[in-house]
This record gives sequence, C-alpha cells and structure tokens, in this order.
Amino acid sequence: MTVDSTSSGTLHCGDNLAWMRTLPDGGCDLIYADPPFLTGRVQGRAQRPETQFDDRWSGGLDEYLAFLTPRLEQMRRLLSDRGSLYVHLDWRTAHHMRLVLDGLFGANAFLNEIIWSYRSGGRSGSWFARKHDTILLYARQPGCHIFHQQRGGTYRTDGLRVDPKGRPYKNTTHGRLYFHPDGPAVTDVWEIPILSTVARERRGSPSQKPEALLERIIAASSDPGSTVGDFFCGSGTTPAVAARLGRRFLACDSNCAMVEITRRRLAELGVEVGEESERVGS
Repeated sequence: MTVDSTSSGTLHCGDNLAWMRTLPDGGCDLIYADPPFLTGRVQGRAQRPETQFDDRWSGGLDEYLAFLTPRLEQMRRLLSDRGSLYVHLDWRTAHHMRLVLDGLFGANAFLNEIIWSYRSGGRSGSWFARKHDTILLYARQPGCHIFHQQRGGTYRTDGLRVDPKGRPYKNTTHGRLYFHPDGPAVTDVWEIPILSTVARERRGSPSQKPEALLERIIAASSDPGSTVGDFFCGSGTTPAVAARLGRRFLACDSNCAMVEITRRRLAELGVEVGEESERVGS
C-alpha cells in the first residue's frame, strides 16, 4: 500500500530534546510519546546490539523524571490548540507521570487513562500477571481538541437482529431500539494483541508497538493532513501509520540504526527518504 501523495514528514536522528527546541510552536495536532519505562535493564536482544537501548537509571526515579519532564514540556509547546498528547507508560511510572502532566497541562486537561490490555506469555506466583500498559491522554486546550469517536467489536446484547437495510436492532416494549452499524463505541480499555516475536510487523525494536494501536490513536485524535509527532519513534510505527492514513509526521530517535529501519519502512510505503535523513516525502 502506498501513502497519499500529499503526505510528507521529517525524520531525524539525534537527541529529541535538542531537536524539539528547534521546532516552531503549535505545529502538531497529535503527539504520541513512548519513552523508556524505567525497567532497569538493557532492552533488546544481545544478537542485535544495534537495536538495543539502555533503560538503566543510576539515579532511579528522580533521574528518570528529570530526563522526561523537559521533553514533555517541549511536547506541550509543540501542540496546537487542537492538539492531544498520548504518553505511553507502564505500572512503574504511570502514577508519577500523571502528577507531572497535571502540573504541565493542568488537571482539567486530563482526558483519559487508557488501559492497553494484551495477552502474552509469562505469569507470577506472587501477584496477578501484569498484562497491560497505561496511556495518559491530555489535551492542549480541552474542548478544542480533535476527537473522532472510534467504534468496533460486537454488541453484548441478546436478541440482536438486523433489518433489511443492515441496521442492527433489538425489539423492546417501546418498539425497535437501533444500534450503530459500526459497532459499540470504544471505551478507555483497549484489547489489542501485543506483537509476537515472529509477527510480520516486527522491525527489530525491542519495544515496538502494534500498528493497530497507533491506528486507533491517530484516527481518533487527528485529521487527514494533520501533523503527528513521535520523538521516541523507534522502528517507525507512528510515522508509517501516519503516512498511510494521510497525515504528516515529525519523527525522531537517538538510535540511528532505528532511524534507518524507519527510513526503510517508509520507503516500502512509497515515502522517499532524503540522503541527509532529515526530510522525507513530497
């Protein structure tokens, strides 16, 4: 599949804080942030050292927050008045970052604590298996932000029928009760499978997220032609999905091997990448 001919974006290798400081205010309608999770380990396979990243923090939580907070400040600056920020975390730091983001955006700018529920191997004998991530959603200007209701799945309703026009309904004492033909509205709990180790989408990033996750985020919080930012872009899921959906993108990673993987991934979609790895698309 090729991208819309109007889609374009910028791909950068380097420190995201320094690069974000060079970008103009309000240029993004949507930013997705998938930073390190404070796992205390080197992430990735030893067989592919070029794709590994060090998620060890000698100063613990304080050092981690000192790293991430100024980057979130820049992301807030880069959001348009219609913009939204999705910050992807897990159980280690989500509660801390909620307080940081409340301080940066204001508590009234908080929209959702999204639970990405997935099923994968592993279990614990000491606690319930941890099988979800947390995505914190904030609006730059609540009430002005882009939001498109997402629908999918099946209705949990007995006796559901379909009329000759294909509209689902249920008979009630007051007559027919019609349901939306595209399915129920998506809530803040998302059941999306995690990528398996042999998934076709796999590009080498140890923390790669599924395209279905980014499709939902981008469809919900941007319009065709909007600019989508991802400053921890890894192997390029966000810019690839954004381009495929007709959005512009700003993408950055400090690992140049990941940027090269992103470049090749975009090229497969028909997005040409310049030699300087700065400007891509048309």
